[in-house]
Amino acid sequence: MQLQMEDMDLQRAIANAQPQLVESLSHDPEWLLMKAKHFLPHTDLSHVDGITDRKEKVMLLLNALESAGPILWKQFIQCVCMEGNLPMDLEILLMSVSGEGLNQKQEAFAEASTQSPSQPTGLERRRHGSNSHPNGKESKQQRLDSAERYRHLIVASVCQRYGNKRAAGAAVLGQAQPAAFSQAFVNLVIRQSKASRLKERADKPREDSAGMQEAEECVDTAVKVSDLFESVVSSGTTRVILLFGKPGMGKTMLMHRLCQKWAEGALPPFLFTFLVEFRQLNLISRKLTLKELLFDLLLPPEDCPDAVFQHLLENAQRLLFIFDGLDEFVGNIDQPSSPCVSPALHRPMSISELFANFCFGKLLPGCTVLVTSRPKKLPDFLLSRADLLAEIWGFDREKVEEYASHYFRQHSFKEQAIAHLKNNSKLLSMCLIPALCCIVCVCLEYLLRKRLSKVELPQTMTQFYIKMLLIFISKQQTEGTVSEDTQLNHHRMAILGLCDLALKGLEQKKIVFYVDDIPEHVKEFASLHGLLNVFEVKRSDSLPEAGHAFVHLSLQEFFAALYLMINNAVDGNHLKKKFSLKSKWTLKNEARTEFMENFHIFLSGLSSKECRTFLTLLAEQNQAWVRNKQAAILQSLKKLAATNLTGPKIIELCHCTYETQDLELAQHIGSQLNFKYEFRNFRLTPLDVSALVFIINCGRNLTHLDFAGCPMELDCLEVLASCKNIEHLSFRSRKYGDEFAAALSKSLPKIKSLKKLELTGGSITALGLTDLAQVFPNCLQLEEINLQDNRLRDQDMGKVIGMLSRVEKLKTVDLSHNDISVKSVLTLAKGATACPNVTELHIRKDTIMIYFSGQSGKVPRSPNLRRREQKKENAAQIRSVKLRLQDCGLELQHAGEIAALLRGCAHFSEVDFSGNQLGDEGCRELAKSLPEVHISKQLDVSNNQISVDGVCCLLSAVNTCLNVVEFEASLHHQTAILKFIGDKEFASTHSRDTSRSGVQSGGSESQKSVVSRKIRLTDSGFPTRDLDKLCTVLKKCSSVSELDLSNNALGDQGVGKLVGLLPELKAVSSLKLSGNQISLSAVFGLAQCLSAQGHIKSIDIRYVQGACCCVFLSAMQLETRDLGLPCMKRERASPHCVFIVFSFGSSLGNAQSVHVTFWESVRNSSTRAAGKLLAHAQHLENDRCFRLRECTVSPKDMDRLCQILGKCTGLTELELSRNALSDQSIERLLMSLPRLHSLKLLSIRNNKFSPNCTLLLANSLNLCERIREVEVRSSENAFLHLARRIESQETSCRLTDCSIGQNEVEDLCRILEQCGHLAELDLSGNQLGNEGLRHLLDRLLQMHVSRLLNLSHNKISQDGVLHLINTLSTCRNVTEVQVSLCSKATSLIKFTREDEPRKILRLTECNFQPEHLPKLFSLLQKCTNLTEYISTNNNMTTGAVEDLLRALRKSLGTLRISIEEPWVRNESITSLLQMAVQPHGSVTEITISKDKGLLRVGVGFPCRTEKMESVVSRLNQCGLEAKHIHFLQRVIEKCTQLQELSWSHIDLNDAEEAMLANALLTLPTLRKFALTSSSVTPSGMGHLVAGLQQCHAIEELNLGSLGLDDTAILKLVPGLHKMPLLKRLLLNNNSIGSDGCFHLAEALKNAPHMEEINLSHNKIEHAGLEKIATLLPEMQNLKRVNLSSNSIGPAGGEMLAEALARCRRVEELLLARNHGGDKTAARLSLSLPSMCHLKILHLQSNNIGSLGGTPLAKGLVECQQLEEISLSENSFGEGAIRTLSEGLPRFTRLRKIELKLCGIGDGVSKHLALGFSRCPVIEEIILSWNSLGDEGALELATVLPRMARLRMLDLDKNRIAARGAKKLAEELAKCGGIQVIRLWSNPVPKNIEESLTKQDARLHFSFF
Repeated sequence: MQLQMEDMDLQRAIANAQPQLVESLSHDPEWLLMKAKHFLPHTDLSHVDGITDRKEKVMLLLNALESAGPILWKQFIQCVCMEGNLPMDLEILLMSVSGEGLNQKQEAFAEASTQSPSQPTGLERRRHGSNSHPNGKESKQQRLDSAERYRHLIVASVCQRYGNKRAAGAAVLGQAQPAAFSQAFVNLVIRQSKASRLKERADKPREDSAGMQEAEECVDTAVKVSDLFESVVSSGTTRVILLFGKPGMGKTMLMHRLCQKWAEGALPPFLFTFLVEFRQLNLISRKLTLKELLFDLLLPPEDCPDAVFQHLLENAQRLLFIFDGLDEFVGNIDQPSSPCVSPALHRPMSISELFANFCFGKLLPGCTVLVTSRPKKLPDFLLSRADLLAEIWGFDREKVEEYASHYFRQHSFKEQAIAHLKNNSKLLSMCLIPALCCIVCVCLEYLLRKRLSKVELPQTMTQFYIKMLLIFISKQQTEGTVSEDTQLNHHRMAILGLCDLALKGLEQKKIVFYVDDIPEHVKEFASLHGLLNVFEVKRSDSLPEAGHAFVHLSLQEFFAALYLMINNAVDGNHLKKKFSLKSKWTLKNEARTEFMENFHIFLSGLSSKECRTFLTLLAEQNQAWVRNKQAAILQSLKKLAATNLTGPKIIELCHCTYETQDLELAQHIGSQLNFKYEFRNFRLTPLDVSALVFIINCGRNLTHLDFAGCPMELDCLEVLASCKNIEHLSFRSRKYGDEFAAALSKSLPKIKSLKKLELTGGSITALGLTDLAQVFPNCLQLEEINLQDNRLRDQDMGKVIGMLSRVEKLKTVDLSHNDISVKSVLTLAKGATACPNVTELHIRKDTIMIYFSGQSGKVPRSPNLRRREQKKENAAQIRSVKLRLQDCGLELQHAGEIAALLRGCAHFSEVDFSGNQLGDEGCRELAKSLPEVHISKQLDVSNNQISVDGVCCLLSAVNTCLNVVEFEASLHHQTAILKFIGDKEFASTHSRDTSRSGVQSGGSESQKSVVSRKIRLTDSGFPTRDLDKLCTVLKKCSSVSELDLSNNALGDQGVGKLVGLLPELKAVSSLKLSGNQISLSAVFGLAQCLSAQGHIKSIDIRYVQGACCCVFLSAMQLETRDLGLPCMKRERASPHCVFIVFSFGSSLGNAQSVHVTFWESVRNSSTRAAGKLLAHAQHLENDRCFRLRECTVSPKDMDRLCQILGKCTGLTELELSRNALSDQSIERLLMSLPRLHSLKLLSIRNNKFSPNCTLLLANSLNLCERIREVEVRSSENAFLHLARRIESQETSCRLTDCSIGQNEVEDLCRILEQCGHLAELDLSGNQLGNEGLRHLLDRLLQMHVSRLLNLSHNKISQDGVLHLINTLSTCRNVTEVQVSLCSKATSLIKFTREDEPRKILRLTECNFQPEHLPKLFSLLQKCTNLTEYISTNNNMTTGAVEDLLRALRKSLGTLRISIEEPWVRNESITSLLQMAVQPHGSVTEITISKDKGLLRVGVGFPCRTEKMESVVSRLNQCGLEAKHIHFLQRVIEKCTQLQELSWSHIDLNDAEEAMLANALLTLPTLRKFALTSSSVTPSGMGHLVAGLQQCHAIEELNLGSLGLDDTAILKLVPGLHKMPLLKRLLLNNNSIGSDGCFHLAEALKNAPHMEEINLSHNKIEHAGLEKIATLLPEMQNLKRVNLSSNSIGPAGGEMLAEALARCRRVEELLLARNHGGDKTAARLSLSLPSMCHLKILHLQSNNIGSLGGTPLAKGLVECQQLEEISLSENSFGEGAIRTLSEGLPRFTRLRKIELKLCGIGDGVSKHLALGFSRCPVIEEIILSWNSLGDEGALELATVLPRMARLRMLDLDKNRIAARGAKKLAEELAKCGGIQVIRLWSNPVPKNIEESLTKQDARLHFSFF
C-alpha cells in the first residue's frame, strides 16, 4: 500500500510538473533519447529519430518510459535529477516524490550510466565542483541540505532585523513602538515607466530638450511591489529593476519591507534574497571576490560554504539581489570594459566592478537585481541596461489618511488629527512625502497632547525639523515643565557637536560614522533622542563593529546647514559660497555636494524670521548677528533669480523662497522670472507646486505656466487652484487623460485670471472634454482653449461647439490633430454657422480652429446707455463668418450640402474650399448658389480638379453677382478665387456711380458697371476651342476694368481674338498678355500707337529669358488710321476703340514683357463728347515715357524707332537698357534727338560703351542745344537730361569711370571747347595720369568751365598736384583747388564767373618729398591772391612749415594758413607760437588744437607792428626768464592786430599760463578767445580769470569742456562784467549747476549785445533753469540758444518754452537730449508762432509722443523761416507725422530735416513723400532707423525728381528690400543733383546691392 501511495504521489507530481519538465528536457532531446535507450534496451525507438519537433519527441520518450513501470520510471526520474540541469523547485519536487535513496542495482546502473564514455555532454552541464565528491548523489544532496539551512539562516536574520520595526516613517526617526511591521507599513505609490525617460535626461542635462512631447508608450502606470517582478519576463538572463525616488519617499523602508515579505514566503519565485546597502559598501576599500561579498560582508553560512556557494551558482535564476542607495555610493561605477567576457569567478574585484558585473549578468547570470537610488546619480549604462524603470511617488491623499489613522490609532484625538491634515492643503502637500508625513504627525501629536485651544503647526520643512528636535528633547525631560529656551541651552554643546559631525560627513561624503568619530556626549545625546541609528558594520576582513548614521540623510543635511548658521567662524561670504541650487541631474561641478540634496533648502529655511530666535539661542549671539547671516542667503536667492534658470532650478528656487516665508523676496523673485515658467520632462510633486504657487501669488503680474512631459499627481491640480495670478496654463503629455481632465475641471473655476488653457498631446476623449466644458462657462476670463492632439473622435465633434459656445469671453478653440472624417467636418461647419458667436471655422487636414466673438455673455449696462447699446446690439447681430474647409476630402456628392450650408448663413466674410475634389460640376453647383449667398471678401475653390468648364462656370459669377470685384484662376496652379466687395463699400460705390452717371440709359447695364472688376486667368494654356468658350463668357463681363491672361501660350492669333473683345469690355483699363509669344514687330507697332494716341501714358517693353510678357491696355479712343504694324489687321472700328489683331510671323525669346499705361479716359458715352477736348488737352500736357529693355536693336531698327517716336508729342522719357547698342546705333539715336521735341531724359543703361562711344555721348551737347546734362558712368550707363526750350542755360558733362586716358584727352578737349556754357565737368575715376592731366589743364581756359572740374581718382602723383596748384595763378576764374592723394584721391577745381578775390588751396595727404617742396613754394609765391591755405598731413616737417610760412605772402588783405600734422600734438605752446609769427604780415588769428594736430594762423598784409610797453612791463613783473621775455616781446609785436585766439586740448605750464594771461589776453584788438578741452591748474584758472578781466573788447568767449563747476563760474563772473561787447558765450560740456546758473544770470543781465549762449551738456537743474529762463527774454539780440543734454524735465521744459515765446529774434534753438516730454512739446507749440525768425530747431530725443507731437507739428508750421529741423528719437505716432507732412509745403526755406528713430512706417510714407516734394529748397532728408519698407521706398522714389535741390537721402536701417532699392535706383537716374542715397542695413540681397552700386555709385549700402 505504501509503495502504491508513493507511485500515486509520483504520478500526480509528474502530471503537475509535466509542462515544466518537458520544457527543461527539450533543450537537448538527444540526451534524453540516449537515456531512454539505456533504460529501454528492448524497445524500438527508431520512429522517434525522425521527429523534428523537440517537445513532441520529449513527450513520446517520457510516455514510453512511464509505460515501462513505476520502478523504471522512478529510476529514470532520479537519474534526471542527479544528472540534468533542472530548475531548483522542480528538482526538489521530483527528488521528494521519487525517493532519496537508490538500491544497489539502481546505483550500479546510474554509475554505469554516468561513467559511460559514449555518453553525450549536451544537456549534462555539470556545475562547478559537482564531480569533486566520488558519489554525485551524496554531493548534490549535501549541497541541497546546506543551502536549505543557509536559507533558513537568512530568513531568521531578516526577521530579526526587520520584523519588529515600526511603520515606514517611524524608522526614519528611530522611534520604537510595539506595533508589528506588517501593521505599521503603508504601501507607497509606485509608477512604472515604459520609456527610458531618465536615459534621455542623462544624455541631455537640461530639461528643455527639443522633443517636449512624449510618445504614447511613455505613459506611466501605477504598480504594486509584486508587479515589479511579474512585469519582468524571465528569459534566463539577468533581470535588472531600477527603482528611483526623491529623498524621503521611503525607498530604504520599502526594501526592508520587501525582505520581510520574502521571509514570510510572499515572494515564492526567489529562494534567496540578499540586501546590500551602498552606505556599507563605502567602507570596503579592498577588492572582493563574489564569494567574499556574499559570505564575508553579508551573512556567512553555518557550514559547507563551498557547497552553499555552488548551490547559489547553480540556482542563480532564483536569486534576488537588492542594492539599496546607489546615490550614496562615493565611488564611480562604469560599464565593464568587455561586457561579453565573464570575469574569473574567484578573481577579486572592486565594489563598482562587482556591481557592474551583476547588472550585466557576468556574475550569477539569470539572477534578479533590484537597485534603488535618488534620480540624480544614475549611471548611463544602468539606464540602458534596466529591464524595468519605476519611480516611488510617496503617498497620495488616501495613503496619508491611512498612515495617520495608524499613527493616531491609540489616541482619542485621532479624528481631529486626520481632519487637521485634510483641511490644511500645505500640510497635506508635505505629507505626500512619507518622511515629512511622519515628522508632521510627530509634531501634531505633541501639540494635540497639550490640548491647546488652537493648534499652530510650522509652515515650512525647516521649521518642522526644528519643531521635531524640540519635541524629542522635551520628551526626555523627567522634571516639571521646562521652557524650550532652557532645554536648548542645556543641550547646546551636544547640538553643536552633532552639527559639526553632520557637516564634516557631508563634505567628506561620509554618512556612516564609527565610535571614534563621534564625541561621547554627542553620541549619548543623539542616541537618547533618536537622531542616530546604531547598526553592525564590517570593514574588509575586520570583525563587525558598531556603526552610526543619521536616521535619514536629510536630517544630516539639516544639522549641517544649522552648523553654518550658528558657527561664529562662518561669515556671509562663506555662506554664499556654500549656497547653490541643485539640478535634477548630477553635474561635474556638483561632485563635492552630491549628498546635499536638501542642504540649500534648509539654509533658506533657517534664513526666515521665524527661525531667528532659535538661531540666537544656539549661536549665543544677538539678532543683528543672525540677521546679517540670513541676509547673505536672501541676497544669494535674489542674484540667482536674475540668472537663466532651467525648470528644475526654478522649482528649487521656489522651494528655497517658500522656506524663507519672506513675501518681499518672493515678490522680487517672481518679477525676475519674466512672468513665464516652463517645465520640461521632470516630475512635479504637490509640494513643488505649492512652492511655485507661493511665488506666483506674491507677485503682482499675471504669469504663464507651461508643463510639458511632466508627470504630476492629480493633487498638484488642487494646489494649482489656489494660484490667483495664472493667465496662461499649458499641459502637454500623453499622461494627461480623462482622469486628469476631471481633476483639472475642479480647479479651473478657481483660477479667476485664466485667459488661455492648453491641453495638448494628451489622451482626452469626449468624457474628459465634457467634464471640462461644464466648467468652462465658470472661467469668466477664458479666451483661448487648445485641445490639440488628443483622443477626440468623430462622434464627439457635433457636441463641441454647443458645449463651448456658452463660454463668455471665448475667442479661440484649437481641436487640431484629433480623429475626424468628412462627416464631422460638415457637422462642425453646420454647428459653426448656426452658433451666433462663432466668427471663423478653419479646418485643414488635421488642423481644426474655431474662433468666437468673445461676446456670448451680456455685461450689465446702466439704464442711461440702453438705447445706445440697443443700436450696437442690432448692428452686432449682422455677424461675419469665415469658413475654411481645406483639404477635407469634399467631393461632388457634398456640393449640395455645401451650397445649402452657404445659403443658410446670413453673412460670410471668407469661404475657402481649396484642396478638395469638387470638380467642375461641384463648382457649377456653387456658382449657381452664389447670388443667394452673402460673402464680403472672397471664395476660394483652388485645387479642386477643375477644368476650363469649371473656370467658365465661376467666371459667370462676375456677371451674375453684383458684388464680385475680382476673379483669379490658373489651371496650371489649380487656383480659383472669387473676391467680393463688402455691402457698405458696394452701397457707397453704387451711390457715387449712380450720381455720376446722370442721364445714363440702360438701367441694368449701369447697375452691373457700378463696381470695377478684375479678371486674372493666367498659366492655363487655353487651346483654341477652349478660348472660344472663354471669349463667350468674357463678352458678358462688361464691367471688367483689368483683364490678365498671362502665360497662356495664346500666340498672335489668340491675342487677336482677345483684343477683338474690347468693344464689349467697355470699362477695361488693363489687359495683361504675359508669356504669349508676341513677336518683335509689335514693338514698333506699339511705338506708333504711342505716337498716334494721346491717351497712352507709357510703354514698357522688355524681352527677358525666363521672365513673363504682359500687356496693359486701357480703354481708349483710336482714330481710324493705319498704325504701320506690318502684321496688323483692323477687325472693327468704333467711336470707343479700334481693335487690332497681331499676326506676327515669329516670336522673339521665350518670354516678353510689354507694359502700356494710359491716362484715365472718360468712359461714359453720354459725357464723352463734352469732355473730349478737355481730356485730350490735359493728356498732352502730361509726361509720357517709352522704355525698351533687353532687346537687341540694330542701327536700322534704331532709325525706324526714332522715326516713329519723333512723331510722338509729349514724349518726355526714353529708356534703352540692356540692348547691346552698337556705336552706330547710339550715334543714330543721338542724331535724332533734336526731333524729339518734348524729351527730358534719355537713359541708356547696362550697355557697354567703347571710348569712342563715350566721346559721342559727350559730343551730344553740341548736337542738341536742349541737352543740359550728359552723364556716363562706368562705360555702361548714360543719362542725357534735356530742357524743353532752347535757353541760355548752363550744361554739365560727367564722364566717370569711363577709362578715358591720354589718347582720348585731345578729342575730348576739342569737343568740350565747343560747349559754350559748360558749368561742370566731371572726369573722375578715369586714367588721365599726370600727362593727361597736364594736357587737359593746358586747354582749361578754352573749355570755359564755370563752376566745377572734378578730376578725382585719375592716378596722379605729386607732379600732378603741382599742375593743379598752378591753375590758381594761371586761370583767373579758379577760386579753389582741392587735392588729396589718400584713398579718396580727390582732385577738384572750383571756378567763379565773378571777380571774386577768394582763392583757396586744400592739400591733404600729398606726401610731399624734399624734391617737391621748392616747386611748391615757388608756385605759392606766384599766387599772390591766395586767401586761404589748408595743409593736412602732407609730410611737412617743422622746417618745411617755417619755410612755407615765410614763402606765403600777398600784397594786401588777409591770408589764413592751416597746418595739420602729427608733430603738432607734441610741440610746446612756445614752439608753436614761435612758428606762428614766422609769416611776414601781422598775425590776426592763432588757433592751436592738439587733438587734431592743427596750427592755424591768420596773417594780415601789409604788416603793422607797434610797441606794447605796458604788456612788456607786466611780463617783467611775472618773474619770467629773460629769454622768455625776449621771445614774448617778439610775439607781442607780431600780434598787435590779433583778433582771434583759440587753443584746444593743451596742457599749460606756469610760464604759458602767465604768457596767456598777461600778454595775449591783454591785446586790445582781441575779439574771440577759446580755450577748450584743456587741462588748467587751479592757479592757472586764477591767471585765466585775471587775464579775462582785461578783455574789454572780447565778443566771443568759449570755455567749453574745461570741467568748470559752480565755484569756477563764480570766479569768472567779474570778468564777464567787464566785457560790455560780449556777443557769444560758450560754456558747454562743463559741470555747471543751479548755483552757477544763478551767477551767470546776474553777470549777463547787462549784456545787451548777447547773441548766443551755449550751456549744453551741463548739470542744470530746475532752479538753475528757472534763472536762465528768466534771463533769456531780457537778451533782446539773442539769436542762438543751446541747452541740449541737461536732463530738462517736463516742468522745466514748460517754463523754458513759455520764456522763449518772448525771444522773438532767436534763430537757432537746440534742446536735444532732454526729457521734456509731451507737456513741453505742447507748450512749445504755443511759443513757436512768436519766434518768427527761427531757422534751426533741434528737439531730438525728448520723449515726445503722439500727445505732444501733433500740437508741436501744428506749431512748427507757423515758423516758415525754418531751414533745419531735427526731431529724431521721438515716438510721435502716425497722426503727428501726418500733421507735419501736411505742413511741410509751408517751409519754403527748409534745407534739412532729420526724423531718425521716429517709428515711421509705410503707413505715412505717402503723406511724408508728398510733403517733402513740396519743399522747394530741401537738400538733406534723414529717415534712418525707421520701419520704412518697399512701399515707403516707392513713394519716396516717385517724388525724387521733383526735389531739384536734394543732395542726400538717408534711409539706413529700414526694411527696404530689393523692390524698393531698385525703384530708388531707377528714379535716381533722373536726379543729377542728388549726391548720395544711404541704404545701409536694409534687407537687400548682396547681389542686388552690387548690381545697383555698379549702376549708380551714389547708392551707398555700406556703413562708411
